[in-house]
Amino acid sequence: MKKEVTLVRNCIATIIPAGDEVTLAEGVTYSIAQSLGGSVTLRDINGMYRVGEGELSALGEEIYQEVMKASEIESSEKPFSEDVVWEALRGCYDPEIPVNIVDLGLVYDLQISGEEEAKKVDVKMTLTAQGCGMGPVIADDAKTRIEALSQVNEVSVSIVWDPPWNPRMMSDEGKRVLGLE
Repeated sequence: MKKEVTLVRNCIATIIPAGDEVTLAEGVTYSIAQSLGGSVTLRDINGMYRVGEGELSALGEEIYQEVMKASEIESSEKPFSEDVVWEALRGCYDPEIPVNIVDLGLVYDLQISGEEEAKKVDVKMTLTAQGCGMGPVIADDAKTRIEALSQVNEVSVSIVWDPPWNPRMMSDEGKRVLGLE
């Protein structure tokens, strides 16, 4: 993927890590820091910004197509299962770290209840730091991905702080990606 992009229109983004919304101006050039899970993290001399799926067209058609192709969730004919939910959560990324929230060890609990065609999914997750303003954005991404699964009609994603997260909670894959093995 291109390392730089010039916005083709104004774009609503989220400031990382504060979590505040900002409008990035058309014609401004940014470096692409990360492009995972259907969002793009842009960087300039002032900071980093997460551009969500609904605003990706501001990055131009070529980037939009590359990001959407890379983030396609397999249209799976697999029957609903806990594994399918975990797979959906693996599509959620911390916008500062190129590791999904499952391999980061941020998902503490996953409960599924309900009838065959009306499943309820409850997730308890944490963040790498309590002061991170991106928590609601990451939790909403997880919720949206789970809601997209067939047979799911209710999703709750809660952010919890006990136990506090630490790098030992990462999977071997997460550690490998970050070079911590």
